Amino acid sequence: MTFILAIDQGTTSSRAILFDQDMQITTIAQKEFPQHFPQSGWVEHDPEDLWSTTVATCKEALEQQGITAADVAGIGITNQRETTVVWDRSTGKPIHNAIVWQDRRTSDFCHRLKADGHEDMITERTGLLLDPYFSGTKLAWILENVDGARERALAGDLAFGTVDSFLIWRLTNGERHVTDATNAARTMLYNIRTGSWDEDICALLDIPMQMLPEVMDCAADFGTTDFLGEPLAILGVAGDQQAATIGQACFEPGMMKSTYGTGCFALLNTGETLISSQNRLLGTIAYQLDGKVTYALEGSIFIAGAVVQWLRDGLGIIDDAAETQTLAEASDPHQDVVLVPAFTGLGAPYWDADCRGAIYGLTRGTGPREFARAALESVGFQTRDLSEAMKADWMNDHESTTLRVDGGMCSSDWTMQFLADILNAPVDRPTIKETTALGVAWLAGMRAGIYPDQAEFAANWSLETQFTPKMADEERDRRYVGWKDAIKRTLSAP
Repeated sequence: MTFILAIDQGTTSSRAILFDQDMQITTIAQKEFPQHFPQSGWVEHDPEDLWSTTVATCKEALEQQGITAADVAGIGITNQRETTVVWDRSTGKPIHNAIVWQDRRTSDFCHRLKADGHEDMITERTGLLLDPYFSGTKLAWILENVDGARERALAGDLAFGTVDSFLIWRLTNGERHVTDATNAARTMLYNIRTGSWDEDICALLDIPMQMLPEVMDCAADFGTTDFLGEPLAILGVAGDQQAATIGQACFEPGMMKSTYGTGCFALLNTGETLISSQNRLLGTIAYQLDGKVTYALEGSIFIAGAVVQWLRDGLGIIDDAAETQTLAEASDPHQDVVLVPAFTGLGAPYWDADCRGAIYGLTRGTGPREFARAALESVGFQTRDLSEAMKADWMNDHESTTLRVDGGMCSSDWTMQFLADILNAPVDRPTIKETTALGVAWLAGMRAGIYPDQAEFAANWSLETQFTPKMADEERDRRYVGWKDAIKRTLSAP
């Protein structure tokens, strides 16, 4: 039997997943790694942790399956996007911790760039808003704040990359400095209309272009690695949200998926058309195959599954994420507790990097059950915000579609039912929930010639459960008005 190895390097853990020749999961290995918070709003990873956990999980996956690298036809890589790494080309050693996508340290810099009138140009070329979320200002910060970094970068001694690039550099022993179009599209340095790094934006941020990787299709020959003992080709790469879009087979315009991990990310396939959002959504690349770009509208929510981690680690009211559903089911339905989880600011469609989380509607009777329900409901409310913005930008002229969901939180029936209720739309949960890994496994397997083409892959997508709306219209409207009021109060808070 032949296998595909999918590397899923995420925000809190690295995973290696083996898929067999029928695209079924046979083995999953996972290792968490530390999060570093040097200051309020700052989030970092040690790149060596990303590397070591990736290597360890890949080896563990093969050992669990009882196979060697000779049984693997290729590797696919998916990764946390926007997280920024700079390393020495001669040693491969990072010159600073990775600055994570959640990090807000460049908020003031972004405000200055906006005040100087640069956002419209950046949005027109990259599809992105001027926000600390993206890699460009993170890279500029490293060059400005690490001793000697700018001089070394100008001399050609330093390389920049998102996590996929860093891993490929290490896997190929420094032979390949590459990325794919979906990761490049999230740096705020890549012109997604022309398919090239943008000289003007790089000059504006004072970033030497020799630091940047070569940009390739999502299915391509990214290089060869021998870290598992035999030469293995890296054949598929996509940022995690685009990989999930592929894994959900959202190949037709109008198809939409939402992934519930640490954050929540909804992508709507818009085909060959790059939509200029009037509702502060992002235009981005869904995938690039055979040189052809497919675009998407994206809404990014910074806190989804992370709000459950906060209940566990911050408040200590649960020991395990699964407890939230039981608590929510037992909560007092007459209490309208609303949690706005703006722990690191709010993403789409508000894009307020400076506001912080808030809770409204507390009473003497409010307890852990109501906190748990409000936490889970906040994910549904935020998704409704994205859905409303997408309808205004695109769906008003097109037939709306069912939402396909994936990620850890989609296993909660209670949360998915509330999502269907507040959206007033069906929510489809697939049989294979590891859609992010599946997406890059399919890319690599298709490139290796062992997996079917795009049409057959889409035809084989399988539904596990469909959640349909059950909430009364009056109740739905009342709840959403309450959420919008809480958002207004949070945004206007000093």
